[in-house]
Amino acid sequence: MPWLTCSKLTLFTIAGVAIQMVGLSIFVFGFFPVKPTLPGHSGPESFQAPKCNSIQNETERDLHPHQLRSLYKELSGMPPAFDRLILMVIDGLPAELVLGKDGKPPSKALMEAMPYTQSLLANGMAIGYHAKAAPPTVTMPRLKAMVSGAIGGFLDVALNFNTQAMLDDNLLDQFFKIGWKMVMLGDETWLKLFPGLFIRHDGVSSFFVKDTVQVDQNVSRHLGHELNKDDWDFLILHYLGLDHVGHIGGRNSALMAPKLSEMDDVVKMIHMSSILNQKNDQGQTLLVVVSDHGMTESGNHGGSSYEETDSLALFIGLNNDISDYSSSTHNIIYQVDIAPTLALLFGVPIPKNNVGVLIAEIFGYLADDQQLKALELNSWQLLRLLQAQMPGLSCRNYLCDGFSDDQESKITKCSGSMGKMFCCLYTNAALLQNSWMSKEFPRSKSREDYSSAVTAYYEFLRTASEWLSRSATDKPVSLLTLGIAAMLLSCLILLSLLFNMCKEVYIREKYLFDLESAMQTWYLDETFVLGVILILIVSMISSSMVEEEQYIWHFVASTLNLLLLRKAIQCPPCGGAQGLHTLSKEQNKISCFRLSSIFVVLVSGRILRGWHQGGVNWTNLPDISKWLEQSGTDNVKSIQLVSCLLLMTLSLYVLFLLGSNKKFVLAIGFSFLMSGLLVLQHVTKHWDGMFASSSYSTTTLVQIIYATLGASTFGTVIALPWLVPFSISEMCSNQDLYMSTSAPNEVQNKSLMAKLRDSLYIVGWTYISCWCILQLLLQQTINSMPILLLLVQIFASMLYFSYSALHHKPWVEVAAFYFLGMAGHFALGNSNSLATIDVAGAFIGISSHSTVLSGILMFMITYASPMLFILSMVMYISVKETSYLPSPFSSDSTQLLKIMLGFPCLVPLGLNSILLTAYTIILLLMRNHLFVWSVFSPKYIYVCTTTVCVYVGVSVVSTTVTYTYLVLGFRRKMQGELSHQQ
Repeated sequence: MPWLTCSKLTLFTIAGVAIQMVGLSIFVFGFFPVKPTLPGHSGPESFQAPKCNSIQNETERDLHPHQLRSLYKELSGMPPAFDRLILMVIDGLPAELVLGKDGKPPSKALMEAMPYTQSLLANGMAIGYHAKAAPPTVTMPRLKAMVSGAIGGFLDVALNFNTQAMLDDNLLDQFFKIGWKMVMLGDETWLKLFPGLFIRHDGVSSFFVKDTVQVDQNVSRHLGHELNKDDWDFLILHYLGLDHVGHIGGRNSALMAPKLSEMDDVVKMIHMSSILNQKNDQGQTLLVVVSDHGMTESGNHGGSSYEETDSLALFIGLNNDISDYSSSTHNIIYQVDIAPTLALLFGVPIPKNNVGVLIAEIFGYLADDQQLKALELNSWQLLRLLQAQMPGLSCRNYLCDGFSDDQESKITKCSGSMGKMFCCLYTNAALLQNSWMSKEFPRSKSREDYSSAVTAYYEFLRTASEWLSRSATDKPVSLLTLGIAAMLLSCLILLSLLFNMCKEVYIREKYLFDLESAMQTWYLDETFVLGVILILIVSMISSSMVEEEQYIWHFVASTLNLLLLRKAIQCPPCGGAQGLHTLSKEQNKISCFRLSSIFVVLVSGRILRGWHQGGVNWTNLPDISKWLEQSGTDNVKSIQLVSCLLLMTLSLYVLFLLGSNKKFVLAIGFSFLMSGLLVLQHVTKHWDGMFASSSYSTTTLVQIIYATLGASTFGTVIALPWLVPFSISEMCSNQDLYMSTSAPNEVQNKSLMAKLRDSLYIVGWTYISCWCILQLLLQQTINSMPILLLLVQIFASMLYFSYSALHHKPWVEVAAFYFLGMAGHFALGNSNSLATIDVAGAFIGISSHSTVLSGILMFMITYASPMLFILSMVMYISVKETSYLPSPFSSDSTQLLKIMLGFPCLVPLGLNSILLTAYTIILLLMRNHLFVWSVFSPKYIYVCTTTVCVYVGVSVVSTTVTYTYLVLGFRRKMQGELSHQQ
C-alpha cells in the first residue's frame, strides 16, 4: 500500500493551495496598500503658512457658502478669474491627435477633423498641453487625479469597475462648500464618485463599448438647453464615444475622424455660446477640454506607454492670449497639475492631497505679486503634505516668524537628506520673494529678482511634486516576508507531492515492463522542461524581458515540440513491452501518425507566433493580423467565417471517432452544431456592422448562445456517466476505437476501464469544443483563426501522446500542454501590459451593467488559451496508456483515481507555484525599482490572475473526473447487487 493514498493526496493538495492563497493575499494587501491620505478638506487655513494656526477650521463650519467664498477671496489676495467652469472630458483622446507630437502638428486629416479647435490654437485663443497621466490609465483613477491632484494606488485599476464615492478632498467638494450649483452629463462614473452633488444629471454607462453613437448623443441633446440656463456654476460633459471607437477599431478606425469632428462641433457650440456671446448675468466662463488618458494603436489603454499616458488639457477663454502657435500646443504638464490650477483660478483652497504644480502660463494675467502669491499657496500646500509624509520635517521658524532684513545673503546651495533639501529649497524661494517684496524702488524694474523667486518656487514645487508622486508608502517588509514564506511552504508541498507521484509511477512501470534502464535515463526533453523553469525565473529579473515575455513562451513551446519530434524519430512506437526491436506494418502507421501530429503542432505554433507581434516595444512591427486588417474588413470576416466552419467540422469529427451509432454522441454532436450555427448567425448578422451598437435582438441571440453552450456542457458532464451503456459485449466491441490500448488482464476490468475512458473522452472534448465556440463569439474578429489553430494543436497533441505509450514521462506531457497554453495566451494578442485587456468583449450579451458578469467574461477572454489547455486534461486522461494502472473499481480503486488525476492536476499547480513564488520574491526585491509600477506590478497582476486560472481549471478537471468515477462506481455496485439478486 503506497504511503500517498488518494485521500492524502487530496488533503495535502488542498492544504497547499489554501496556504498559497493565504500567502498571496498577505503579500498583495501588503505590497499594494491604499495610499494614505490626509483626512478632511482644505479650508481657510490653507491660505496661511503651515503651523501658523492663525485661522481655525471650526470657523468654516459656521459660515454661509457666500461668506466662505468672500473669506477665501480676502485671504488669498487674488480675485477669482472666472465665474463659471465647463469641464469637457473626451474619454480616451490622445493629446497628439489635437496638438501633434515632437514639435510637429497633427496630420492634415486630423487637423481638418477639428477645424474650429485648431483655429482657436492658431489664433492664441486657447492653450493646449500634453498632460502626462500616471498609470494605471483607466477612467476612474484619472478623474480622481484631475479633481484632487492626488495619484491613487495601483489597485485602483480593479476599483475602476466598481466605483465608490470619493471621500478625499477634491475640487467638487470645494466648489460645493462655496455654494456652487453643478450639472453633470455623460459618464455615470461622476455620479458614483460624487453622489448628491449635482442639481441635474444624465448619466450613461461607460462599459458598453460597442455603442459609439447614442452614448454621446445622450450628452449633446441637453447641451443647448444647459448653455442657455444661468442656474449652474459648474457643467461637466463626459463624452465616451471616442474611447469606444478606439476599443473597437483602434486609433486608425474609420470612425475616428467623424468622432473628432463631432467633438469639434461641441467645442464650437460652447465657445460661441458661453464665451464669445456670454450674457452679462452669467459672468466669465472658462472651458477646459481634457481627456482622462490616451490609447495605443489598437485602441486599448491601462498601461504606461507614451500613447496611453498622453492625455489632453486645453484651456479656452483665458484672458492672456498666446500669439505663438507652437508655445500654445507643445507644452508638457502632469495631469495632476490641473487641480491646483483650477483651484487658484476659481478662488478655492487647493485639495489637501494634491501633488500637482500650478501651470505658469495660465496665470499670466495676474500681477507679479499675485503670481508669487499663487506659487506661495501651492508651496504651502505641498509643504503640509511633505510634513505628513516625513514626520519631523521642520523648516525652522521661517514659516511663521518671517525673515529679517539680513537674510537675503543666506541663499544657499541645497544638498543633504531629502528633508533638508525640501526645507532649503522652500527657504530659498521664500527669501527671494521677501527680498523682491521689500525693494523700495519700483518692483517692475527688478525683473531679475522676480524671475529668481519664480524659478526658486518652481524648483521647490517640482522637486516636492516628483518625490510625492513616486514615493511609495512604507511597505511592511516583515508582513511581505510572511506572505512569501507561506508561498514557499505551499510550493514545497505541491512539489513534494509531484515527486512522490513520479516515484510511484516509476515503480509501477519498472515492475510491469522491466524498464529500469530506460526509466533511469534522463532524456533531453525532461532536462529541457526543468531548464525552462530556470529560464523563466531568470527572465523575470529584467524589465525588458517582462515586457516581451511572449518570445520566451513561443521559444519554450516550439523547442519542446522539436525535442518531442526528435524523440519520435529516434524511438519506435511500442505498446507496453511489445515491439521493442521490430516494427510491424501497424507500427509504421502509428509512427507516421506521431510524426505528422507533432509536425502539425509545430506548424500551427509558428503561425500563431506570427499572428500578433505582441509585447510592448515592438508592436509597430508587421504581423499577420495587421496585414489582414489592412487588406480589408471583408477578408477578416471571411477568415472568421471559414474558421467557424472548420472548427465545427473538426469538433464533430473528433466526437464521432467514438462511434456515431450511440444516441448520446448524436445528441452532443447536435448541440455542437446548434451552438456553432448560432455563432455563425451572429457573425453574418454583423458582417457589415463592425461598429454596430448593441441591440436587443443581438443581446438576445448572444444570451441564447450562452444558454445553449452552458446546457450542452453541464448536461453532458452530469448526465453522461449515467447514460454510458454497461453491456460488456458492447464495450469490448468498441475497444479498437481508442487511440491507445493494451491487452487486458480480465475482460470485465477492461470493459470498466473502457467505459470510464469513454465518458472522459466525450466530456473532455465537450469542454474543449464548447470553450472554443464560446471564444469565437467573445474574441476579436481577427482572433478566430488562432482559436481554430489552438484546437488543432490540442487534437494533434492528443494523437501524439496517445500513440506514445510510455516513451514520455507523464509530467513532461502535461508540461507540454501547459507551455502550449501560455504560448497561445500571447498568440491571442495578450501581453503583460494592462492595455491589451479586451474590454469590448466583456460586455457581449449583457443587457445591463454587471461588474461580476463583465469581470467573468473579461477573465474568460484574457485566459482563453491557458484555460483551454487545462480543460483538455480531461480528454488527455482518457487517451493515455492505462495498462500500468490499478484495476478499476477493485479494492485498490482509489489508487486508479489518484494516478489518473495526479499529474494533470499537480503539474499545472506546481509550475504555477514555482513561477508565482519566484516572481513574488523578485517583486519584493524590485520594490524601489524605477519601473515597479509600470512594468513589474502589471506583470504581477497577470501572475496572480494566472494563478486563479490554474485553480479554476484544475478544480474543474478534478471534479469532473472524480464525479464520473464515482457515478460509474455506483452503477457498477448496483449492477453487482442486481446480479446477485437474480
